[in-house]
Amino acid sequence: MSTLAALADAAGAFLLVAGSLFALAGSWGLVKLGSFLKRLHGPTKATTLGVGCVLIASMVHFALRGTPALHELLVTLGLFLTAPVSAHVMVKAALHLDPSARPGPPPGREIS
Repeated sequence: MSTLAALADAAGAFLLVAGSLFALAGSWGLVKLGSFLKRLHGPTKATTLGVGCVLIASMVHFALRGTPALHELLVTLGLFLTAPVSAHVMVKAALHLDPSARPGPPPGREIS
């Protein structure tokens, strides 16, 4: 086994473990956090990063085996573009339905 292949396997294994830990943290946040706005934060941040790490690990694995996986790059880009936008739309809809959920101004910056 060449040094490059061993290094790529180590990087892929690291990305898989890191991605699964991020996905686990995002899923745990979805289950344990209280309100809708808090529960939305876990999957949009941690789970997106976790799935991105797994897809990048798959890209590295197949790229070094001679078959570049460009469709995984497109899935990763699509995920990173659509998850924040959909979360923003859901938060705007939740705040529209319940204006009392909107946080107040920071201390020392009261609106007159």
